[in-house]
Amino acid sequence: MKIIWTFTLLMIPGVVSSMSVTGYSGGGVTIKCKYDKGYSDYIKYFCKGQWSECTDRIKTDTKNKWVQSGRFSLYDDTRSEVFTVTIRDLRRLDSGTNYCGTERVGIDLYTEVNLKVLTGHQIRTVRGYSGGNVIINYKYGMKHTNHLKSVCKTADQCFTVINTNRTAEWKHDRRFSVYNDRSAGLLLLFIRDLNENDSGEYKIIVKVSEDYSFFSEFNLDIKKEDCCVKSISLSASAGGSVNINCKYPQSHIRDVKFLCWRSGADLCAKETSVKESRRWRDEGKIRLYDDREQQLLTGSISHVTEEDSEYWCGVQSDQGHKIFITRVLINVTDVLETTSPPSSSSSSSSSSSSSSSSSVESPQLRMCIK
Repeated sequence: MKIIWTFTLLMIPGVVSSMSVTGYSGGGVTIKCKYDKGYSDYIKYFCKGQWSECTDRIKTDTKNKWVQSGRFSLYDDTRSEVFTVTIRDLRRLDSGTNYCGTERVGIDLYTEVNLKVLTGHQIRTVRGYSGGNVIINYKYGMKHTNHLKSVCKTADQCFTVINTNRTAEWKHDRRFSVYNDRSAGLLLLFIRDLNENDSGEYKIIVKVSEDYSFFSEFNLDIKKEDCCVKSISLSASAGGSVNINCKYPQSHIRDVKFLCWRSGADLCAKETSVKESRRWRDEGKIRLYDDREQQLLTGSISHVTEEDSEYWCGVQSDQGHKIFITRVLINVTDVLETTSPPSSSSSSSSSSSSSSSSSVESPQLRMCIK
């Protein structure tokens, strides 16, 4: 029962407290509301509006179990004497004054929650392919650089990034890695060797304080795709060149295509991408060409060395997520040295053969990965 005795309430220690909470549209927030000892059995609620006209968003007497009402969920942890409120799919209209309340005879106990919902770019769905890899990026903003970050698939399967003074940090757990680029305000989730069991809902959480955190939820959809080869093996002579071709699914026709060079644990140490159809992109030793009608990325790598042993072909979504489709393994062999000078006739024949060979080389070569 909400009664407006403002002066009286302010005179009672511990009855009135407040917190400021910031969330982002399309995402969610989790708010922890403490209550006094002895009130574990009482009804808990979360309401919006000024105290005299506060409208309940969720209200329950259920203990130690999540209760849901639309976008709102509440869990009353009687042992910790804290109830937690989660709001999903935040909207600008959620901004304003809210209250965590404990209902009792007379004057309710409450905490004022000033919620501010800012415009945010949320992840919705990310597609990946069985046998490939995916890198999902989440922009959290520079003001949250020092806050704890976690990535969760379920409540019991979370990967937490511990902040340090370093520019970037990795945390690995088998096929999963989390990378926190503090200088860019960017969190990367990298999943290798995808399979259909990786499909499902994921949550990226930023813990701002002990009282609240905000989060973004997204769906990871892993598909088996018959159109594309998972991996190819090629051979090239050191110092020579190699041609590659990679098929990609029709659903990615308009996406950016890329070729990534793998260096040790870094799956994309150097990237070359092409954004337009049927136009060559030259960048250093790599040339790329995207034929959208054929759903085919083709290209060549010149001046091959032993370091060019592995590349990946993939596509990049409009939100910047990288989907690795085909693995390209290159076996680099030594160049054979001639032990004696060729005769003039053989030299002429060799020159003619070389000239003929170069003249038939196709300008549109085809490419693939694993």
